[in-house]
Amino acid sequence: MSANNPRRKFLLNSAQAVALASIGGLVWSAFLKESKANPLILRPPGALEEKEFLKHCIKCGLCVEACPFDTLKLASAGDGMPIGTPYFKPRDIPCEMCPDIPCVPICPTKALDPKLVQDENGLWEIRDAKMGVAIVDKEHCIAYWGIQCDACYRACPLIGEAIKLEVKRNDRTGKHSYLLPVVESEVCTGCGKCEKACVTDKASIIVLPREIASGSVGTNYIKGWETQDENRLEKAKTRNLPEILNPSKVQDYLNGGEI
Repeated sequence: MSANNPRRKFLLNSAQAVALASIGGLVWSAFLKESKANPLILRPPGALEEKEFLKHCIKCGLCVEACPFDTLKLASAGDGMPIGTPYFKPRDIPCEMCPDIPCVPICPTKALDPKLVQDENGLWEIRDAKMGVAIVDKEHCIAYWGIQCDACYRACPLIGEAIKLEVKRNDRTGKHSYLLPVVESEVCTGCGKCEKACVTDKASIIVLPREIASGSVGTNYIKGWETQDENRLEKAKTRNLPEILNPSKVQDYLNGGEI
């Protein structure tokens, strides 16, 4: 059959078009998948909440260039996270907690918001960073086996504050004590130096995004002794209580002289 046969040309062109469309579809679907927020990504200090961060970040890479320790990387195709956005992996290179936090002020869109890492006087305060929170895997942490190890404790830049050592009696031997690492979640910045220092093959202390690592009590329970905690009531959903459960109808029998 002649190569110039119109029917053969038509079939070849159609096959090529189908193949290109298929490849294009695969590439596009992969792009869309990696464009979505990955809940396990650790962002630089001062990063907005993930959804807001992705709205503001223009993927310029200036924060990555400003990092003096090569901690920050830009996500590329195949990394499983939004392409072009900054992130870091503590087990590779943790955040060094720079006092002047150079990655933040260089951000042109405030995706890295200076206000989140500044004190009331506008001075840089890396201790206010909330990149994530460290979580101890008690099943694989050798300190919980009874083997003395304080690697994560010693590596913590806020030693004795973000990670504390709890002494507990070893009932198995009756003669020794456990020295157990305990993370203070409200103090931990998520720098990941503890994860980097962990001696086990797979780190037994890992940093997770704060919204993943921390629970949420909703607005059903409020710390009455903390004024700022009442701010959560602004998002509370109200509902009509049955008459028998209405607080205004409940009799204060303990102070009513009946008991």
